[in-house]
Amino acid sequence: MSQQTRLFAPVNADSERTPVIEFPPGHAGYGDEVYQARRTVMAEAALNHRPGDEPPHITYAVQDHMCWDHISRALTPLWRTYATAEVQEALENLALPTGHVPQLSKVSRRLETLTGFTFSPAAGIVPLERFYGSLADSTFHSTQFIRHHSRPLFSPEPDMVHEVMGHGATLASPRFADLYRKVGAAARRAETRESLKAVSRIFWFTLEYGLLGEADSAEVYGASLLSSYGELHAFRGVEIRSLDVRQMATQPYDVTEYQPVLFTARSLNELEDFLGGFLSDVDGDTGARLGVTADQRW
Repeated sequence: MSQQTRLFAPVNADSERTPVIEFPPGHAGYGDEVYQARRTVMAEAALNHRPGDEPPHITYAVQDHMCWDHISRALTPLWRTYATAEVQEALENLALPTGHVPQLSKVSRRLETLTGFTFSPAAGIVPLERFYGSLADSTFHSTQFIRHHSRPLFSPEPDMVHEVMGHGATLASPRFADLYRKVGAAARRAETRESLKAVSRIFWFTLEYGLLGEADSAEVYGASLLSSYGELHAFRGVEIRSLDVRQMATQPYDVTEYQPVLFTARSLNELEDFLGGFLSDVDGDTGARLGVTADQRW
């Protein structure tokens, strides 16, 4: 069993659309039946959600609120030090609470007033075609669960901390939100698995793990970095490269580990030009042109 498998709790649904979540040994929630039951309730609410409706109301446990508060207080000073000015302004406008987990519906309404984006509830990992394609419609699929309170400062699973504190910060910026929409449009034109993988990898090294500025003083805008306490302390010590489509499309990565290679743009203008140029040219042959193969890991 791989490390990635042990750290993820896959969500499946039975014939009656009742979620079945597998918490394998090594997962922080393994053996915690109360936590597992909460996750199942949230997954069921997402599976029963109808497009166009607001995200369902979730009743969070005291441990969930304490976990959110702990993470918020740990990350906030790091954002002031390491996040780009655009992200810091977006976070201020989004006005996330610190002491309790916000309802996704409330964050979604606020986000919609800022950039037109809304959150749609997800039971777990969303198929990439749907996840990326929905961005073109200003929709971001978000889970509503909180990572287990025993490991608050890092989670390989996309929980509310990652979705709302990470992606919410960039989706609340009109300039970054426009890049998300362009990713969605490109994903819908990708046509082949290889081309979709290429879009996914460029997304990974920009909107998930991207930096702005010179390597020794780079600042963070990528959602995975913004939501990771440990990586915000460590990112300037890894190998930082300039933007390069072919390198980014073929660079291996592991979602369960800190990233050993990151890419930086000199400015937000350069990032917009780089991503806009790549995304506008995506078609069914993009993956093959970049050397992305069908069996290549995400």
